[in-house]
Order: sequence, then C-alpha cells, then structure tokens
Amino acid sequence: MGKKAKTAAGKAKAANRKVLPDNFPKPVPSVEEQVGSGKPVEQPGLPGENWKLLGGEGYDDGGVADLTLLLDLEDVVLRRKRGDKGYYEAMKNDLLPRQQFGAMAKVSRRDQKVQLAQVLFADEKEHSKVPSEVYIEPIEGDEDPAVIKEQTKALVTAKEALKLSMILAETACVSLSLAEICKRIMVLRGKEGGEDALRVACKACELAGTGFWDSDEVLMEATETPKLPDNHQTNATKLSLANPASLKLIPIRVSELCFRTGYMQKGNALASLGREAEAREAYELIFPLLTNEVRSARIDWERFSVLINVGNTYAREKDYTLADEQYKLAEKIGQEHVDAAQGSEEDGKNMIAVTKRARAIALKKVGRDDEAKALMKELVEQQVKEQAEAAKKAEEAAAKRKAELEAQKKAREEAEKEKQ
Repeated sequence: MGKKAKTAAGKAKAANRKVLPDNFPKPVPSVEEQVGSGKPVEQPGLPGENWKLLGGEGYDDGGVADLTLLLDLEDVVLRRKRGDKGYYEAMKNDLLPRQQFGAMAKVSRRDQKVQLAQVLFADEKEHSKVPSEVYIEPIEGDEDPAVIKEQTKALVTAKEALKLSMILAETACVSLSLAEICKRIMVLRGKEGGEDALRVACKACELAGTGFWDSDEVLMEATETPKLPDNHQTNATKLSLANPASLKLIPIRVSELCFRTGYMQKGNALASLGREAEAREAYELIFPLLTNEVRSARIDWERFSVLINVGNTYAREKDYTLADEQYKLAEKIGQEHVDAAQGSEEDGKNMIAVTKRARAIALKKVGRDDEAKALMKELVEQQVKEQAEAAKKAEEAAAKRKAELEAQKKAREEAEKEKQ
C-alpha cells in the first residue's frame, strides 16, 4: 500500500495522482464490435469518387477504420488489458510505453503513434500506375546516386519505425514495420537483398500468427547490419496477434491485415530469389483473407495485385497459358470498374493498362515478340488518348470554375449597388 501522506503538500500530490471514474471516456467497445473497414459506411468519409462499393450499397471508408485498428490510437487494447482505472493512472503518471528520450521525449504516446503512421501508411512519392505490391524484376545497371541516397534514407526510416513500434509495444505496428523494411530492402538492393528481405518478411508473418515471437530477433532488424550473437538462443515469449490469448484483447482482423501485407512481401522476396512456386504459395494465402472484403477500388487493387503477381510467377517460368489465366482474371476486375455506373473508371483503366503491360512482358519471355510489340503499341496509343481526354476534362473543369467565380463576383457587385 505504501506510506500515507502526512503533510498538506503530500496529500495534495496524492490526490492529484488519483483518477476518478467520472472522468473516464465512454467504455471501450467489445472485441467483436471492432470490425474495421470490413463494414461499409453510409456516406463517403473522404473526398473523391472511388469510394462507392461495386455492386452494393454504401461506401468504402478508405481504410480509415482498419488504420484505427492497427494503430490503436485510443489504446483500446491497453484499456482492456489494464482496466480503465489502471490505464488512466498509468497515463497520468507517464508510465505507458513511449519513447522518452531524444527528439520525441516530450511527445505524447498518441502523437508518437501518429508520427509512426506517417511512415507506415504514407502515400508513395512516385505516383506510378503500377501498384507497389506488384513485384517487378529490377533492371540491372548503374543507379542514379541521388535515387540510391533516397532509397537508403527510406530504409533507415522504416528501421526507425520498427524501433518506435517496439518501444510503444504495438505488435501490429511491429509486423507492418518489418513488411515495410522488406519492401525497401528489395527496392534498394534488388535480387541481392532477396535473402534479407525474405527473413524480414517471415518475421512479419510470424508476428501475425498464432504462436510467439522473440523480441531480440525482431529488434535485430532495426540495426544497420542485422546479425545475432553467435551464442543467441531463441526465447519466443511475446504473443503473436492471432494467439488465443491475444484474441481476448485484439480483433482477429488485425492479424488478417498484417498477414495480407506480410504474405505479399514474402511472395515478392521469394520471387526476387527465383523461387516462383513458393512465391505463388505465399500470394495465394492472401485470397481467403479477401473473400469477405467489400468490392471497392481500394480492395480491388489488392485483389488485382495478387493476381498479377501470381501470373508473373508463371510468366517467369515461361508458362504463358497459366500466366494469361491470371491476367484475364485481373483484367476482369478492371473492366468491371470501367463498366459499372458506380465503379471507379480511372482505377479500372489503370488496372487494364497494368495487365496489358504484364501480358506483353510475358509474351516477350516466350519469344512472341511481334505480339508483345503490338500490345505495347496499343497500350501507348490508349494512354495518349486517355491523357488527351484528361487534359480536356481539366480544361472544361477550369473553365466551369472560372465562370462560377465570375458569376459570384457579378452577384456581389449587383448586391453592393442595390445597397447604395
């Protein structure tokens, strides 16, 4: 129990440390109530035209609810684990896990999570029409030093995100940080970094699984040259996200989201090593996790990426027939968005363009060069046409906006004249 305060100042400090139940926010939802972005919303929460569900009512929330689950900004899991009284007392006395040294020493736990999100979920700088989840064989040759410097910086940033995730004790963020490190290793080092990328991706999947994990083996990946001591013995005592004990506090969806990211990067790492059959197995593990997901442009890009990756594994094995089966399924997803009134036409067209590019590369690998050239010519012509249409639409929108502004200005001038 400790000693009771005797002086007035001591009693005042003790009273200040107490947390009153009346000040608690609303109770935490049950684990079953936290469904993330798996449930459609009635109104789009983000600007844009590609949030309408395909063939259904409602809108996709853009992954906002899933992001909330993964980051747990409100510390719902810790509140379940400690109880509201224990959690808020720890928060008031600054005893919750957070970075307490260096530049982030004065930053709250919540704000540290926000900064972590900016690393893990930031949009790609290069607005490529090829999704970053699709593995593309690197082109051998000298890289631009400025590009290499930027890629090296990105890898270092991902490793810093891993360190912060470990300090915050957020297993989902640790898993996602590992997947991000895997992706950035392959971007920087290509096939040469395949083994390192695969090791990191396997750890990301391990954290999403049903067992336990070793914190030393994970934290090793945050170092510049990852290497365990020669006398290291695995001591896996941390609960993985789908461990039965974890599922009492964390929704299973958190594990599934981490698996989707981890399997994709594991497949890409295996593909970089030329282990095509194993890469396919990793990619195909994602399909069951997407079965019950909504049909939206955001989720369909993920479905599409898996199909393209699977098709590319067959293409690299020079089996064009099986590769084209996957490309047709991927193209069908894009065409459904183009044809549907509530689909995202732009996303659909981009999907079709990516499929044509992948098919052309597959044709070239089996010696059908003329067909590959014809397909690439068709693709280039289509892109030129689409760019011209987009420019025309932009001009029309600018002219419309200009006319609206002029009308508003004229209306204000007439209103002022009437007042005089």
